[in-house]
Amino acid sequence: MNVHVANRPLRVLVVDDSADTRDTTALLLRLWGHDASVAEDGTTALDVFATFGPDVVLLDLGLPGMDGFEVARSLRRMPSPRRPLVVSLSGYAGEEYRQRAIEAGCDLYWIKPAAPAALEELLQAQKAACSPRRKTPA
Repeated sequence: MNVHVANRPLRVLVVDDSADTRDTTALLLRLWGHDASVAEDGTTALDVFATFGPDVVLLDLGLPGMDGFEVARSLRRMPSPRRPLVVSLSGYAGEEYRQRAIEAGCDLYWIKPAAPAALEELLQAQKAACSPRRKTPA
């Protein structure tokens, strides 16, 4: 049975090589009632993505080995029952990085650190956007 997002917490994958950033973000997400999973590198992110099935991916671009740009491209090629929102959260600033992130498959490009209120607002909007539309009586 396919459960709509409105009936369950969002699944959020946090991909960051900084343990402090990764773990703090995941803790915050859990406090807000979401399911959070973490990955410290690109290879692990792809493995977790395949089994966790996230609704949202928060993706650092400056990962060791496979960088976040390649991770985003790989995520977009992977089969998924729904297209997750991929948000680059990066220390890389500038139009060049924004353009590269969008071309790689990121939906949004944010500079670290993300304001918690903005992140919470984004997640609530994503949850609402994924909710089934109810017909109003005529």
